[in-house]
Amino acid sequence: MVCDLSIRVIPRASKTGVAGLRDGAVLVRVGAAPVDGAANAQVLRTLADALGLPLRALTLVSGHTSRTKRIRIDGLTADAALRQLGLAP
Repeated sequence: MVCDLSIRVIPRASKTGVAGLRDGAVLVRVGAAPVDGAANAQVLRTLADALGLPLRALTLVSGHTSRTKRIRIDGLTADAALRQLGLAP
């Protein structure tokens, strides 16, 4: 099972975590600044923790320098990932 999720990142946030959905993308707030990949790394760690998966199961596919990113998740379907994040209806 492999899925791709669209992620919208808010860097330099006061709280780190998954904050809901915005325009079909999972909204992730991170405290790190978007410098030298620090925010990208924190996004991956935050999602891995929230999904209960090892960090190696997540890959940043696109959006390395954008707030909108595509993350590939090995081991879950898109529906299962959204349920795990508490975002599925």
